[in-house]
Amino acid sequence: MTIDFTIPDEVAEQQDRIRRFIAEQVIPLEERVIGRSVDDALTAELRRRGRASGVWAPQLSAELGGGGFDLLSSSILLEEAGYSLLGPLALNCAAPDEGNLHLLDTVATPEQRTRFLEPLARGDVRSCFAMTEPPPGAGSDPSALRTQARPDGNEWVINGEKWLITGADGAGFAIVMARTGEHATMFLVDADNPGMVVGEHAHTIDASMPGGHCRVTFTECRVSVDDVLGEVHQGFRYAQVRLAPARLTHCMRWLGAARRAHDIAVRHAVRREAFGSRLADLGMAQQLIADNEIDLHASRLLLWQACWAIVQGSRGGQESSLAKVAISEAVNRVVDRAVQLAGGMGTSEETILGRIYADVRAFRIYDGASEVHRMSLAKRVARRATA
Repeated sequence: MTIDFTIPDEVAEQQDRIRRFIAEQVIPLEERVIGRSVDDALTAELRRRGRASGVWAPQLSAELGGGGFDLLSSSILLEEAGYSLLGPLALNCAAPDEGNLHLLDTVATPEQRTRFLEPLARGDVRSCFAMTEPPPGAGSDPSALRTQARPDGNEWVINGEKWLITGADGAGFAIVMARTGEHATMFLVDADNPGMVVGEHAHTIDASMPGGHCRVTFTECRVSVDDVLGEVHQGFRYAQVRLAPARLTHCMRWLGAARRAHDIAVRHAVRREAFGSRLADLGMAQQLIADNEIDLHASRLLLWQACWAIVQGSRGGQESSLAKVAISEAVNRVVDRAVQLAGGMGTSEETILGRIYADVRAFRIYDGASEVHRMSLAKRVARRATA
């Protein structure tokens, strides 16, 4: 058994380039989102800088204009991108586009690659993934999917309602999950399709994803048979193709944000004097700092192992569930401690800590709530014990 944690030279060099790009080109733009959401004008500026940076989309294949790094190497690079909440937007590795890029690159037809994948890879458009529905529809339980699609000659007709669809407002297209009989199928729907209407934004506590989290309604929405993504009735299988790596790329980006929060808090702790000494010299503050270091380090190692397993050929279900639960909860702990350590200004967006704190909370819910992943992990353990 060989275990080697050496970072290859080409990855370390790219990591340093991304670190400098985030510090010099992205963090200075954060003042434009104090007290407001990220808009498409800022997104366009970020992507303009990202395309000129030489570190564009490290997780994408070179054929699509990206860095060509595998998932394990990307775990290092996307953490650096996530050091600013705006970094993944600048480098085209933000959700939901990053997961959609991976899915399209895996299953899209040549015509779909030209029409949907290539503009998305260039950063010319944004996209959304429309699966979540209002109760009693699909959420953490995809089998509850209620949106229906029926065949009609050379077309499919989609009817249903989605909500909390990230990035829907202003997206160029949607990947839509709909029930087809006893199964599910994925469809590509252009934003200008009159049968798809993007409605109101949910007023969520996070604000760093352009396009918000919207209600989307499909009413006799007609798409060509050529707009089926992959095979008919294979939607649930393709969802796993997308979701397992996407859980891990979420972990990468939020690990970077948590490290940023920790760094800000530690800088405050070594400068701030209280009760006759530096804050960093007080025992309870030291515990917060040490526990953050432990959570960050353990999360990174767990993430690397999960990515390594997928690169080695694992489907990644168990590994990504383990990582998603552990890292999402560790990241929340790290950011919460950082806010506590920074005191009153820790709650402010002027130090970016308040924004990170608000944005990171949903990480324990999307791409499978912690409780759902724990249920899945426990079932696997029980099956092994039964066998």
